[in-house]
Amino acid sequence: MKRVIARLDIKGNRLVKGIHLEGWRFLPEHPNEYCYNYYLQGVDEIIYVDAVASLYNRDSLKEIIKKTTDNVFVPITVGGGIRTLDDAYDILRSGADKVAICTQAVKHPEIISEIAGKYGNQCMVLSIQAKKNQSGTYSVWYDVAREKTEIDVVEWAQRGEELGAGEILLTSIDHEGLERGMDKELIKLVSSAVSIPVIASGGLGNSKHFVEAIESGADAVAIAKALHYERVSIKEIKDEARKNNIKVR
Repeated sequence: MKRVIARLDIKGNRLVKGIHLEGWRFLPEHPNEYCYNYYLQGVDEIIYVDAVASLYNRDSLKEIIKKTTDNVFVPITVGGGIRTLDDAYDILRSGADKVAICTQAVKHPEIISEIAGKYGNQCMVLSIQAKKNQSGTYSVWYDVAREKTEIDVVEWAQRGEELGAGEILLTSIDHEGLERGMDKELIKLVSSAVSIPVIASGGLGNSKHFVEAIESGADAVAIAKALHYERVSIKEIKDEARKNNIKVR
């Protein structure tokens, strides 16, 4: 089964959305209202990302997670600002099922093995922020797409799997927030290089983009702006998937 995932970027206790992971704009309703609405629509999972990737206001994010688990009964992944096993424990204790690590994994890759060893591979999601180079290759970025590395995205995905990551959240910085379609080339490169599930994120604007991402090798697609601004519904996405013989719940 391929999954439809709602991605909610959080700043403090507010839902935000930007373009290329910057220029954040606040949305009017509380994150929990969006989350509950997506649950009623039939979303398969939820991803919360701390948009400022900091431990400040961490209590606000934990409260959002706790409230979500009161009436939303799908797996929840939380990322952003998780630097230690204790941070991961706090998030999991709040009700999350998985943690997504980006910056700390780049700086200290051993955190991947530590979390996978302590809580299981299925709990450890390697979050990769990818940007295309002029040469056509993709580099790993971190700190909400502010810092570039010389690490190749495909090699990093493979290493993450070796270290124990059970899943990859693959965000295209170039496509993120534009709603013009997903980076099919990036999805193909990474999904064909690893055996663990790949969640594609960045660029979905309509239901056909979901189909294209799945056909490119993604196991799931994380959607933010198009859902938040009601450009597309979860039902429309799943109906389009079924028309194209893609199995969804």
